[in-house]
Amino acid sequence: MSPIVIIPARMASTRLPGKPLADISGVPMIVRVWQQAMKAAIGPVLVAAAECEIADAIARAGGHAVLTEPNLPSGSDRIFEALQKFDADGKHDVVVNLQGDLPALDPSAVKAVSEALAGTGADIATLAAEIDDAKDFDNPNVVKPVVAWEPGGKRGRALYFTRARAPHGDGALYHHIGIYAYRREALARFVKLPPSPLEKREKLEQLRALEAGMSIVVARVEEVPLSVDTPDDLAKARVLISK
Repeated sequence: MSPIVIIPARMASTRLPGKPLADISGVPMIVRVWQQAMKAAIGPVLVAAAECEIADAIARAGGHAVLTEPNLPSGSDRIFEALQKFDADGKHDVVVNLQGDLPALDPSAVKAVSEALAGTGADIATLAAEIDDAKDFDNPNVVKPVVAWEPGGKRGRALYFTRARAPHGDGALYHHIGIYAYRREALARFVKLPPSPLEKREKLEQLRALEAGMSIVVARVEEVPLSVDTPDDLAKARVLISK
């Protein structure tokens, strides 16, 4: 397998405009995410930038960025366009979609999602960590994967993803971490699919893949990385990274 990591980024965040260039201890957030992805050392790291400002920040840091159509409907569409421009010959057969708002990401998470895909015949791989705060059980902002775990509980097959508390009954609940590894042909198929009924109902893009019969393997990790979606999250990231 020959992975490539692609980080989609755009300035038009509704809750935190200009998020990719938000300063965190003197470094733009998108550059910090790129740096953490580089430390994973699984393959080249490319930023799929909707605007020149993002591409310029990555270039100044010594990285690679590809400009994409600003108005693409999703990050998946953005990484696919960047992949086609950067790797038209198809050298890379696995594409890791890494969100650009994870500045404190542990590089081992990038390795984990790539390795999860390599060890199975699944179309897509993603990550989850056990929820350790009961307040998150019913928090709709915490997406819960319903997983048929293999013996040992380190990896399993995704049955569903939901914003509701699931599954019912006693036992652990899990927090989905929105990092994905796609087989290249699976990504090409996925971006051609129309939004599905459950995807639109739950507002979860990964349900489009499940409704289309695609398989998603879930690898268990120990930590949920801080996702910067609001000014409060940005303040937390600044404190965390300054330590």
